[in-house]
Amino acid sequence: MKDSADKNFTKNRIWELDAFRGLFIVCVVFIHVMFDLDMFGFVDLNDWPAWYHFIQEYGGILFIFISGICITLGTKHMKRGLIVLGAALIVTVATLIIGDPYNYIFFGILHLMAFCMLTYPLYRKLPTPVLFILGAIIIGMGFWFETFTVSNEYLFCLGLTTPYFVAGDFFPIFPNLGFYMIGVCLGRTLYKNRTSLLPDFPHDNFIVKTFSWLGRNSLLVYLGHQPIAYGACLIADYFINS
Repeated sequence: MKDSADKNFTKNRIWELDAFRGLFIVCVVFIHVMFDLDMFGFVDLNDWPAWYHFIQEYGGILFIFISGICITLGTKHMKRGLIVLGAALIVTVATLIIGDPYNYIFFGILHLMAFCMLTYPLYRKLPTPVLFILGAIIIGMGFWFETFTVSNEYLFCLGLTTPYFVAGDFFPIFPNLGFYMIGVCLGRTLYKNRTSLLPDFPHDNFIVKTFSWLGRNSLLVYLGHQPIAYGACLIADYFINS
């Protein structure tokens, strides 16, 4: 049973942020599952329609935007950032143990989120217009970095990659820190009163509650989905091709 403090915490949460974060983490999970299915030869993603490629391209970015908004409403940023960093390192070690170089994850979305959260105190007090401009510059530089390659293989976390760089999940600091910063700007402006923008929306239903739960537990969802998806594909491949 929840005590009164837990009930007040749940009641005071902004439902649409939880729900959208849940929706966007589902997008991230969906892309990873489809990647696994394609890797084992169960589907061919080249034949999938435009909506799939839209989710592939923008699902992670939308999750980063929402996370930037949410950090302006939360507390214990450093503690949460360290937890996410620990989870990110677990993911890296797990992919190294699997041993497939095409699926190594050295700077995936968890690494990025940990970086954004742990560096948040450095830009937290910047005026909103300045932070927005800085975010836009970082985004622009990130897209510029994609137009060329470098010889130094240790700059990948910045978005500067070699011609032979491959990764199973890759969210470099440039441009993604910029998306996070703009999310912070949106949080400061849209949610400066720390209240829902859609208080009258009928959000007390199963679908919204499900996405809200996923949003509140996005780290566990992310950590749990890949072993399950990869393991299921591995078992299916064994029985089909053995």
